[in-house]
Amino acid sequence: MLHAILKNQHTAPEATPRCKTPAPLTVAVATAGILLIAAATSRAEEPGAWVAGQVGALVKLYQELHRAPELSFEEEQTAARLAEELGKLKIEVTPHVGKQGVVGVFKNGPGPTVLIRTDLDALPVVEATGLPYASTVVKKDAAGNTRGVMHACGHDIHITSLIGVARYLAANKGAWQGTVVFIGQPAEEIGGGALAMLDDGLFKRFPRPDFGLALHVDARLAAGKIGYRAGYALANVDSVDITMKGKGGHGAYPHTTIDPIVQAAHLIVDLQTIVSRENSPLEPAVVTVGSIHGGSKHNIISDKCHLQLTVRSYNAAVREKLLAAIKRKALAAAASAGAPEPVVEFSDATPAMKNDERLVERLVPVFARVLGAGRVVPVEPSMGGEDFSQYGNAGVPIFMFRVGSVDAGRLEGYAARGEEPPSLHSPLYYPDPAETLATGITAMCAAVLDLLPPK
Repeated sequence: MLHAILKNQHTAPEATPRCKTPAPLTVAVATAGILLIAAATSRAEEPGAWVAGQVGALVKLYQELHRAPELSFEEEQTAARLAEELGKLKIEVTPHVGKQGVVGVFKNGPGPTVLIRTDLDALPVVEATGLPYASTVVKKDAAGNTRGVMHACGHDIHITSLIGVARYLAANKGAWQGTVVFIGQPAEEIGGGALAMLDDGLFKRFPRPDFGLALHVDARLAAGKIGYRAGYALANVDSVDITMKGKGGHGAYPHTTIDPIVQAAHLIVDLQTIVSRENSPLEPAVVTVGSIHGGSKHNIISDKCHLQLTVRSYNAAVREKLLAAIKRKALAAAASAGAPEPVVEFSDATPAMKNDERLVERLVPVFARVLGAGRVVPVEPSMGGEDFSQYGNAGVPIFMFRVGSVDAGRLEGYAARGEEPPSLHSPLYYPDPAETLATGITAMCAAVLDLLPPK
């Protein structure tokens, strides 16, 4: 069994025990009860068995990607590596779709079209995992500051998983029929990559998909498990930049100045009342000030202070109310200080992601058959965001499922110490790649076989 094959693979700095209750990997079966694989050619191999034999090479590929992260819309080498791997499989590859996007079209006879998407970009985070293959990449940002770069959101797992699925489908053409469109999407972390690819003619230049699939690592779900949710699963996301203006001067003579940092302090406190006092407690909403920069020296009052916010919601009306309230309160903070009007800018808007209910209902039993029912679990909606939602808004039924990425033993260790496991985007987060990849690739392959059965 796949679980038994993987349980002794150690990929973290310390040994981590695997789950104690393995579940058998069975042949993928269509929801209508039609056997998909047994009647295929003798070369067709059940996904779990195939992945078990390939996981060592896939982990090596993952580690190479992890060492070489790139920031949003700068994923030149990552995109080139993905294009190279797909090209090796004789898949028709088109680079530079939506800047750094990659599209691979794999035709295998008449039938439906399935889109499988991975994101390519990493984050401006200095890695602190201590892994032997940890990223040491540094990059200067737009302001000239040197920052570390890290795959702290698991996109390297996503890329490796997509390549693994492509390799399986290329090796088992008798098990499926139709077209698979592989998408390597840039700039997910800033919410711009999906729209960039769509605006560059993704659904006009290439086969329009009947279904769209993606997976995402989950830092709180045990490796070996799949999490799913039908309907809305991820939130609306908006970024807000606020520049409070003032009148600079000497810190010893504040009465001759208008202090923008004091304005910002008032605003930060006032912003918290939007969710607590203006929004219904039955409607999810988050307003977080993630960054504040103002001033240059102890005894100088600056003439401006810059704040960066992230705003999360599900309901469209709530979203508009939150954004309007933020601007209103920024204007009020400035007016109360007799300051110039602040600059309030909204960007990186990403709509809430809704998994197609019928597609989820169809594929969850498939996951349960190939992984074991106990390893496929419902999950709660998250206030995280994902621009995979843009493909759904473009009219494609989509399903993004979650893949547990942290060994059960590690999770138990955190719980025993009364600690929360490192979240995605943390410099301490790392997946246990062997079981994470095996589970995600097995599930995704099974989904494709169900959606593209051979005639």
